[in-house]
Amino acid sequence: MDRILKGIMKYRQIDKAKMVQQFLQVRDNPTPKAVFFTCIDSRMIPTRFTEMNVGDMFVVRNAGNVVPNSQHFLDEITTNEPAALELGCIVNDIRHVIVCGHSDCKAMNLLYKLQDSEFSSLRNRRISPLRAWLCTHALPSLEKFQQFELADYQKPLIFQAETPMRRFVAYVDPDNEFGAEDKLSQINTLQQMQNIASYGFLKKRLETHQLHIHALWFDIYTGEIYYFSRQAKRFLIIDEANFEKLLSEVETYYM
Repeated sequence: MDRILKGIMKYRQIDKAKMVQQFLQVRDNPTPKAVFFTCIDSRMIPTRFTEMNVGDMFVVRNAGNVVPNSQHFLDEITTNEPAALELGCIVNDIRHVIVCGHSDCKAMNLLYKLQDSEFSSLRNRRISPLRAWLCTHALPSLEKFQQFELADYQKPLIFQAETPMRRFVAYVDPDNEFGAEDKLSQINTLQQMQNIASYGFLKKRLETHQLHIHALWFDIYTGEIYYFSRQAKRFLIIDEANFEKLLSEVETYYM
């Protein structure tokens, strides 16, 4: 806690005046560009690696960057994630939703272990909110991973996208650069795109291309960021070699 207090004092001395100016600039007319779902992992700092400023995007964080599918909610039972989608996309008219997973995700490492029936037993879920959260909302990711594993990590996976007619195919880690848990993390990130599209209040905007869903994946040990390209059907590193190609894809299909 002492480090946090010292950090606040440093903020007062160095950054406060600049941030207050930014707050005043966006106070009456904030124009956030994205709703950004990511993990609570302390190594994930999305505003830093995207160079976003005050007012630029909504950031929603939870264990495993999971967005529960709408089928889990009846009547007024819900969680923070769909409420954030409504606040961002409907109330604030944001046109881009981004899900960002990452390597060495502790939640995904735990999800991988939940393949063991004893580890994921009802008794253990009752004493572990994290296991209960993942068993309730992340099992579709694990099931897709198991399909992938049975095919020796070779066959592509199919995901439902914005509308029933816009399914997308994904080749997950075709160069076999990552371990099993990281492959699961990438699959989980793509699965959340499907989950987001399940909400009825987003249906019209998705069908009329007023709202778009994207996936990023961050390798915390190299600092590299990957974008899921529907044209390439895989995650591509965002670098000098791929930037123009990815930018063209985004401008063609998502602007």
